[in-house]
Amino acid sequence: MSTPQTKPLLTLFDLQGLVFGVLMCSLGVVFLKAAGLVTGQTAGIALLLSYVLPLGFGPLFFMIGLPFLVLAWVKRGAVFALRTVLVVLGISAGAQILPMYLSFDTLHIGIAALLGGACSGAGLIAIFRHNASAGGMTILGIIIEHRTGFKAGWFQLGVDACVFAVSALVLSPEQLIYSFVGAMFTNLCIVWNFDVAQSGTGRPGYGRAAPKGASDD
Repeated sequence: MSTPQTKPLLTLFDLQGLVFGVLMCSLGVVFLKAAGLVTGQTAGIALLLSYVLPLGFGPLFFMIGLPFLVLAWVKRGAVFALRTVLVVLGISAGAQILPMYLSFDTLHIGIAALLGGACSGAGLIAIFRHNASAGGMTILGIIIEHRTGFKAGWFQLGVDACVFAVSALVLSPEQLIYSFVGAMFTNLCIVWNFDVAQSGTGRPGYGRAAPKGASDD
């Protein structure tokens, strides 16, 4: 009788994928922040709060996501949780450091929305494929689905709706519309380019259902 193999915390292959994902997500935040936009989920909450509080996106993103990292450890296992911790720390740091070396003389709000959405989508796809997440509400959505059967995708849509509803009190109508466009572009990038069969997490709500008999190879 063979002993089941323990999944390694991080391989070189996973490391390069997560680093790419962190860089792309951080760059997405830079585009959105430069245009005064928000997005959905925990990143959207952190961006929104950064406009009204004397704290940057990075510290806020980490503080909001911290309680959910505990849930990830308990409900999704050590490997997923520790990789998610690295991702959250990476995005928190990257979103603070990149603006020191990157600025825009001209940045149209529509271009910022599209590039911010595209970068975030590409980054999240890479993170999901390497058995991690960007933390926050995504983890809670997974747990709710496991417990109740209520789809994580619908839960996340509800969270996004709440973020944009509150954003209407802070942003201009133009910023709100373009924020919605950017968030939709992020979600469409994920839906069109990511399938749960590509991830060891079995994450629901971000693509087509995995075909029966599909492997994780």
